[in-house]
Amino acid sequence: MDLVIDTSVLIAVLTSKPERAILVKQTRGANLMAPAPVHWEVGNALAAMLKRHRIQRRQVRQVLKAYGQIPIRYVDVDLGAALELAAEHGLYAYDAYVIACARRQRCSLLSLDQSLIRAATAAGVSILGVNE
Repeated sequence: MDLVIDTSVLIAVLTSKPERAILVKQTRGANLMAPAPVHWEVGNALAAMLKRHRIQRRQVRQVLKAYGQIPIRYVDVDLGAALELAAEHGLYAYDAYVIACARRQRCSLLSLDQSLIRAATAAGVSILGVNE
C-alpha cells in the first residue's frame, strides 16, 4: 500500500508520542511517501523543540539517526497545483504540498493534523484514520 505521511506523523513516531504505536502499526509494510519539503519541516520542528527546551541536542542526534532509517520516498510536487490548493482551502504551502502529493500519487494520507485532514478530505484525498 502506498501512503503519504506528513511531519506530524514523523515527529510523533520519532519523539515517542502516545500515538507512536498505532502509527508504526499502520505504516508497517506501506510504501511511505512525502513531499520533499517534509524533510525540512522535520528539521524545523526539531529546532523549535530545541528552542523551547523540550528536547536536548543529544536527543536530536538520536532522532535524526532514527529518521534516517525510515524508508520514505520524497516526491516533488507541482508548485502551481499546491498553491491552487492553498488558495482554495486557506492552507500554508507545506500543508498544500502534502495534499498535492497524495492527490498526485493517488493514495491515502496519514496525518495527526486535524486541519490538514479536513482540507485533504475537502480536496478529495482519502484519509487513513489513526484508529483504523
